Amino acid sequence: MGIVAGLDSAPDFTRIVVCDTDTGAVLRQGYAPHPVDGAGRSPDVDPQAWLLSLGEAAGGGLLEGVQAIGVSAQQNGLVPLDPQGGTVRPAMVGGDKRAQVAAADLIDALGGREAWAQAVGSVPGAAQPVTKLRWLSRTEPEAARRTSMLLQAHDWLVWQLLGRPVRRTTDRGGASATGYWSAATGAYRQDLVELALGHQAGLPDVLGPAEAAGTTPEGLLISAGTGETMAAAFGLGIGLGDAVVSLGASGSVMAVHPEALADSTGMITSLADATGMHLPVVTTLNAVRALRGAAELLGVPDLEGLSELAMKSTPGSHGLVLLPYLEGERTPSLPHTAGTLTGLRRESMKPEHLARASFEGMLCGLADALDVLRGRGVDVRRIFLLGPAAELPAVQAMAPALFGAQVVVPQPADYAALGAARQAAWALGVSQGTLDPRTPPMWQGPVAQVLEPGEELAVGQAVRQQYVSVREQTHPGAFRV
Repeated sequence: MGIVAGLDSAPDFTRIVVCDTDTGAVLRQGYAPHPVDGAGRSPDVDPQAWLLSLGEAAGGGLLEGVQAIGVSAQQNGLVPLDPQGGTVRPAMVGGDKRAQVAAADLIDALGGREAWAQAVGSVPGAAQPVTKLRWLSRTEPEAARRTSMLLQAHDWLVWQLLGRPVRRTTDRGGASATGYWSAATGAYRQDLVELALGHQAGLPDVLGPAEAAGTTPEGLLISAGTGETMAAAFGLGIGLGDAVVSLGASGSVMAVHPEALADSTGMITSLADATGMHLPVVTTLNAVRALRGAAELLGVPDLEGLSELAMKSTPGSHGLVLLPYLEGERTPSLPHTAGTLTGLRRESMKPEHLARASFEGMLCGLADALDVLRGRGVDVRRIFLLGPAAELPAVQAMAPALFGAQVVVPQPADYAALGAARQAAWALGVSQGTLDPRTPPMWQGPVAQVLEPGEELAVGQAVRQQYVSVREQTHPGAFRV
């Protein structure tokens, strides 16, 4: 038996899991929040805060006996370095809405959305590193001029753990989120870096899924690392036929696919996963925020209460249909629209029907996102449902029939840290000659509740059709897959 660790440097904290290499069983865990300055959650963060949090989380001998470490970190965090390896400015993290204008500039500069989709599998958005580079060159030209190397959060952490070697590395998953690396070709587009930054810059070598980034002077192997999305998918153990629906304030749908997808509408972001496959992602702007809005409107104190109220209604919510586009929408692309509530009749004007309509609207919006993937040939037979809202009885009662597939609700866990640990075990096994670089270690799957559509499938699909009909009436032609 060997021992490996996976660390997840999320936006607010670092979590570490220490696992058995053979089974994935968690032996020990560590946690520490990131230091917070007076600005709170800022789009600019000193990367040293990540190291301080990591050191605190690993305290008390947590890493004793560990042979390899894998690193997962927040995606879209850009760390610009000068020629000596120092940061030219704080890391740019999060959605960073400052870069919205820069995204539009880049789209036009390359010749439109189709050109970007063909080049790198995604259309620039405010969060992507390539867009942050454009913002940097326009807003902080001196910092842009001094920038000579580009890293993401997990790249920088791996580099620090290895003692800042000359060689910098990343992985396919992290590279695919930058906006200047193509998952389809497996190559960087330096011309896009120059288009955004104003000059070329050094980029980290892209490692294969089972490759090690290096070994520390103490003999500790460090695997390639990856972004949180890819690490979580790897920690869950999803494969072909699987999709993950994540219920946050906004929602996301991702699935494993054998090839990269180019989508000129911008609805699909074509990422690479942590195994050598691909991970197309579709994002909606509205998910749990629609539930919270309904709860506030109805005077219900929490989502559990809203769920209980919704279960008093019946499928179809007595004709009420909520299009949950409360902050515009990305899937379909309706950035300036508003939400719509239709079907009001005297008998439908009851709290329980509006409560249920909010759940049905949220889930139907995510079903639209699933259809984007299915419309491009992505096989979806099983859906993993993540996020605290996945535990709500109303979500579990409605999701299988509305999605038209088996729904798996895993027990809450830090799947990104688990995925990082699994990557470390893979790289360690390959280095020792006990694992094939094409086949990751087979770890125990998550403890989960499995929900089948069953006899409710026909009813659920009727509700879905009611939703689609309203969507087409209010936004004709907005959604084409």
